[in-house]
Amino acid sequence: MGEARAKQLADRIQVLVAELLERRVKDPRLGFVTVTDARLTGDLREASIFYTVYGDEQARMSTAAALESAKGLIRSEVGKALGLRHTPSVAFFLDAVPETAGHIEELLEKARSADAEVAKSAAGAKPAGEADPYKRPHDEAEDEDD
Repeated sequence: MGEARAKQLADRIQVLVAELLERRVKDPRLGFVTVTDARLTGDLREASIFYTVYGDEQARMSTAAALESAKGLIRSEVGKALGLRHTPSVAFFLDAVPETAGHIEELLEKARSADAEVAKSAAGAKPAGEADPYKRPHDEAEDEDD
């Protein structure tokens, strides 16, 4: 199966799983879930579904348990909708993108504050040597003017 076909089916699986979680899965443990990505192996046998959960660690754990228990329903509905010869197995993975993005934002803020401190200290600074430390070749035209 071509890579483009696998990507196309993975996109369809992402939409299907998001709709199923919104409409069909009625587990009270299921938190505010967003399906962020779906990937399908080249042989179309395994689907990896990535999700994020709004909330604390307890909400993540209960949502993971709810997704694990709804895995059979989700797999059968995905199989019906796709009409493939073999329905891919489904595995859920918590997406670490929000935590990583938060960490990157913290690092960028530290860099901004360090840059601001350097700019502040450089504002009143004077060069250690001459104002123009670069040596330039002496023009003959300037010698004639003297």
